[in-house]
Amino acid sequence: MTSRRPIALAALAALSALVVAACVRADLQTPAPQPGNPMADSVPLRVASYNVSLYDEDAGGLVQRLELGNAHARRIAAVLQKVRPDIVLLNEFDYDPEGRAADLFQRRYLEQAQAEGGDALHYPYRYLAPVNTGVPSGLDLDGNGSVGGAGRERGNDAWGYGLHPGQYGMLVLSKHPIDAARVRSFQLLRWSTMPGARRPVDPATGVPFHSDAVWEQLRLSSKSHWDVPVATPLGEVHLLAAHPTPPAFDGPEKRNVARNHDEIRLWREYLTPAPGQDAWLCDDAGRCGGLEQDARFVILGDLNSDPVDGNGDPAAIRSLIGHPRVLRHEPPASEGAALAAASEPGNEGHRGVHAHDTGRFGPRVGNLRLDYALPSAGFRLAGSGVFWPPPDHPDAAIAAASDHHLVWVDLLD
Repeated sequence: MTSRRPIALAALAALSALVVAACVRADLQTPAPQPGNPMADSVPLRVASYNVSLYDEDAGGLVQRLELGNAHARRIAAVLQKVRPDIVLLNEFDYDPEGRAADLFQRRYLEQAQAEGGDALHYPYRYLAPVNTGVPSGLDLDGNGSVGGAGRERGNDAWGYGLHPGQYGMLVLSKHPIDAARVRSFQLLRWSTMPGARRPVDPATGVPFHSDAVWEQLRLSSKSHWDVPVATPLGEVHLLAAHPTPPAFDGPEKRNVARNHDEIRLWREYLTPAPGQDAWLCDDAGRCGGLEQDARFVILGDLNSDPVDGNGDPAAIRSLIGHPRVLRHEPPASEGAALAAASEPGNEGHRGVHAHDTGRFGPRVGNLRLDYALPSAGFRLAGSGVFWPPPDHPDAAIAAASDHHLVWVDLLD
């Protein structure tokens, strides 16, 4: 991180509050239409991304916790009942093949009015599928000379770090029909097939970190990459959902920094037709090529990359935000994020606008913008925000359920 002289906290708080007011309206209600406003007869489509931290270190552990009654899940449900997105991607929601965790969360939490939330919330459609986290690769991926291991170390040789298959999974909930037959998944896509892939290299020797045999098999996606078509009142919208690995927990070879960069870059490739794509950009069903040029989309997920701060390589996320097919708009913001950065350690050397932050990650990292809802050009933005209330707000307790905060956009034709 770049260091600079700390700014007085009071002055930073005042400045951050001004930034929030100047950048983005972050209230949770759609603004009332004004006479003569073309939005007057339109109902925005609210699309959201939320890393909910609903995972367990044991297989089936989340199901057991939800069956017993879980305070953390109740607070997550309360946030969703407050914001009431029409479509939401939940990151870090453990996957189980029977969908029992998703059933329980929907029936016993979302569909029950929470004391700190709002009215019950029903999603008739959902999508969940296997992910790479916790799935043993049978290979020495961390370079320690052995495969697997004991305790938390055993997750290092899974296709994506995890202690059991499905840990840190993804779940899409929708009020509108999902075309499950046309979902594209890139869970199995091999990293080495991406043109210009950032193969990790040991800087001391200049030798690739992974052997050729391992590199040729290593999957790109640490969880999965999904293209989920949804039939909405605005027409078909493709949800481009992913949760790249954090650019941390590696060594001098920076293998997770490189993987995070290329996981984000995959969406840029998917949106950009190029010669030769049919030779490598192929989904798990064998269909090759990117997203049709006339298709509308929203990129959703905890992408684990801040455009300015943090330890990752921001080139990929900046390129994705600036892609010609992505709508130009001010980032979602909140007053709570600005105030938090002004009062918590770890943010002194940051250069980004803290009102845009979506999570707090302790004094070593600080607060960052990691969670995204990036709509395609062609939509109109009716509103946006991050559910991060000020510390004295009644909703502050439920907002603290996860280290990430829900981010949402309201879309119109």
